[in-house]
Amino acid sequence: MIHSILKDKPTKLFLGITAFFVANALIAECIGGKIFSLEKLFGMHPSNFSLFGQSGLSFNLTCGVLLWPLEFIITDIVNEYYGPKAVRRISYIAIALISYAFLMFYLAMKIPPADFWIGSKQDSNVPNMQDAFSGIFGQGMWIILGSLTAFLVSQIVDVTVFHKIKKVTGEKWVWLRSTGSTIVSQLVDSFVVLFIAFKLGNGWSWQLVLAICLVNYTYKFIMAIILTPLIYVFEKWIEKYLGHETSHKMKLAAMGRSEEEFTNIPTAG
Repeated sequence: MIHSILKDKPTKLFLGITAFFVANALIAECIGGKIFSLEKLFGMHPSNFSLFGQSGLSFNLTCGVLLWPLEFIITDIVNEYYGPKAVRRISYIAIALISYAFLMFYLAMKIPPADFWIGSKQDSNVPNMQDAFSGIFGQGMWIILGSLTAFLVSQIVDVTVFHKIKKVTGEKWVWLRSTGSTIVSQLVDSFVVLFIAFKLGNGWSWQLVLAICLVNYTYKFIMAIILTPLIYVFEKWIEKYLGHETSHKMKLAAMGRSEEEFTNIPTAG
């Protein structure tokens, strides 16, 4: 029985997607402590614009945003072939394992360091390895709470919007349900994480929260548009891997519809 399960292509695909989804989310959380300048990345000077009365703003983003757009693309793929229950399942798994990872980071920081290790990188301009280790892995609790809450809420929003659009369009307009759900969920994600981590946790003003939220969301909005073609690339590969009949049946099951019900969906475009 085990061998038949492991040989089942939809099962193998789901396991692979889940593994990448969790790994990508965990890596995004780990590298999220570094802030980079988007303008400098493209060889430009910081913008220094104003929003909501906040001056000196520019596109300073966490490195985590480089990977988070992939999470929403994967969410849409799982939504398309496995349905909302599968999306919720991989989201819960990701949150549980990220929480476990942060707990291990915390314990690792609290374990007494070896004396020789503390100064082992002085030749590389790292005077205290314990401080460096804690600085990299020691994110604030409000940031962790905000990030995990935003991730869960945005995933629920994404799957809800995705299926509402799909019930109207059927298998047509993949770009609409993918991009539309991502644009809405990314707005929620941007606001929730800033509200919890910095409004509640650090006492930021509403003006500053909204200004930073809009800056972050602008980047995410653009990336959602740019990465939309990847949905078609992945769907083409999946259909080739699973076969047209299997992938078609999976899409119907993900929508909770039978073949007969699906043929009655109005054509959209």
